[in-house]
Amino acid sequence: MSPSTSIPFSNSSRILVSGTKMDALAQMHFATIDYVIFALLLVSSMGIGLYYALSGGRQRTTQEFLLADRSMSCLPVSLSLIATFQSAVAIVGVPAEIYTHGTQYWFIGCAYILGLFIPAHIFIPVFYRLHLTSAYQYLELRFSKPVRICGTVTFIFQTVIYMAVCVYTPALALNAVTGFDLWGAVLATGLVCTLYTTLGGLKAVIWTDVFQTIVMFAGQLAVIVVGVQQTGGVAEVWRKVSEGNRISGIDLNPDPTVEYTFWTLGVGGVFLMLSLYGVNQAQVQRYLSAKTERDAVMSCYMVFPSLQLALALSCVMGLVMFARYCGEDHFHNLGVLSKNEMVLYFVMDMLQGLPGLSGLFISCLFSAALSTISSAFNSLATVTMEDLIKPHCPSMTEARATLLSKGLACSYGLLCLAMAYLTHLMSDSVLQTAFKIFGMVGGPLLGVFSLGLFFPWANSTGALVGLGSGLAMAFWVGIGSIVTSTSGGLAAVSQFNCTAVQLSGNITTAMGTALISTAMPTATHSRPMGLQRFYSLSFMWYSALNSFTVVITGLVVSFLTGPMKAEEVTPGTLYPLLGNMLFFVPDKLKQKLCCVTPQGHGECPPAQHERNGQAVYTEEGLLEEERQSFLLTSHTPVVEHETAL
Repeated sequence: MSPSTSIPFSNSSRILVSGTKMDALAQMHFATIDYVIFALLLVSSMGIGLYYALSGGRQRTTQEFLLADRSMSCLPVSLSLIATFQSAVAIVGVPAEIYTHGTQYWFIGCAYILGLFIPAHIFIPVFYRLHLTSAYQYLELRFSKPVRICGTVTFIFQTVIYMAVCVYTPALALNAVTGFDLWGAVLATGLVCTLYTTLGGLKAVIWTDVFQTIVMFAGQLAVIVVGVQQTGGVAEVWRKVSEGNRISGIDLNPDPTVEYTFWTLGVGGVFLMLSLYGVNQAQVQRYLSAKTERDAVMSCYMVFPSLQLALALSCVMGLVMFARYCGEDHFHNLGVLSKNEMVLYFVMDMLQGLPGLSGLFISCLFSAALSTISSAFNSLATVTMEDLIKPHCPSMTEARATLLSKGLACSYGLLCLAMAYLTHLMSDSVLQTAFKIFGMVGGPLLGVFSLGLFFPWANSTGALVGLGSGLAMAFWVGIGSIVTSTSGGLAAVSQFNCTAVQLSGNITTAMGTALISTAMPTATHSRPMGLQRFYSLSFMWYSALNSFTVVITGLVVSFLTGPMKAEEVTPGTLYPLLGNMLFFVPDKLKQKLCCVTPQGHGECPPAQHERNGQAVYTEEGLLEEERQSFLLTSHTPVVEHETAL
């Protein structure tokens, strides 16, 4: 029986399902050593936070608390970059996707190339040379304060929803498989993370990310090694996954409604990566904490092999899981588990007789959760302070601003715990849920940054209308997809309604969802038509669709309301993309097309400018005092040479 084959359940089989579920999980439990290892993870993370709270500058300035004094080297920054989005969602979700659909998802690794190359050579240099603290300060420099505020609020909404998924997912799976108290795990994760983020600032977050990344890789590797050994060796695993058609070739199907093809993963995935590694505050904040621009760029390059390793470990784990459970003797155990629970059951099954290793993997899972939500808390505190509070309180003292930043980080931590409760309502796999969140909200943000960076004519009105249209498109497609899938699964819902009722405890909702989603693929093979087909768009295309909506709408509105002139654009906020693409066009024509700024491309060091007898620009850039004043008030005129890239 194929894992993707639906399992029909009638009323007469309800007791069998419930009994099978309970039998399958009866032997799953933690040994004392497992609890000790899990506790060590939490204590170590707390210890790092306390160390940075009591050492160095003791987090007494916003510069240290939010940007680690811009003193980080490329290695810890790169490991923190991967830890930020290598969350428990990926560790739980990717193996389940590979188990269910095969290795097609692995092709998303192709998107990592452009998804990291473009930020390294376009976004990082522009942001770093502007000496930003919040990525959304750029939107005010380029457009206006309302655009900055809209971007900030959009990011806050996206991140609060996503971190709720991240903290709840591992706790739910752990509870379902081992009986570990659900809300005990949620509270332990959320409170520990809140404390070390609040006490230690960005330095603590980055160095705990480094520690937690090592734990993540170690936990996944341990499961793979033991799993391969117990399945019969590498050759046996390969034979079973080959016979089970889980080794996928390149699928060049151009249909955008198919979830995983080369185009959805390799092209749509690039836009998803850009929304994460190009303009997301959690990542930009790490680039800006680097000692130099070169360190920031190198950290982005160093993420590539780490991401490929993380992807490979998750995919191989999914294949080993399939090899272990592809036969009739084992499939009934996984047949009644949701996708969120599959990996945990597999791990506990593989490592049950090896004390400590189960605890290591659970530590791996919660390390991923801690690294993601700690980054979220810190970045949320940063944008709230820099974008929403400081501009309205220019006279706030540094000590008060730092104290308020810590309070904000703590408050967002508590909000995360409250939002985790709403994750009960999820109906998709956690991986798809995460991608939908980033595509629906991250796509419009990518669009408004791209509008500002690449199109000199775009004005503030165009940016606002474009961002609004992008968000409207995102929620139209997203909500339409949910409604369509729900209505399409009504028959499956009624068929499995009694079964879901029989499943006890906190897993009822997740189990019912899993049974419905298992049946739906085989319930109908009819091709969606019209608007329903539009709603069936693969979630991997959400980011591309929404970002293009922002750019196109923003340009149209900008031309209708009067495009910006070259001299009106704040120097240093443009990347000469069109100028580079139109290299064959004479310079005078490019100047008329506004493809370059009047200052040129940066072929030579700019001359020093004077204003009222005071130097306002040097070879190194704006005087720091004037730059900081500009970023805080946005009223100071600025003269600066355009970023040369």
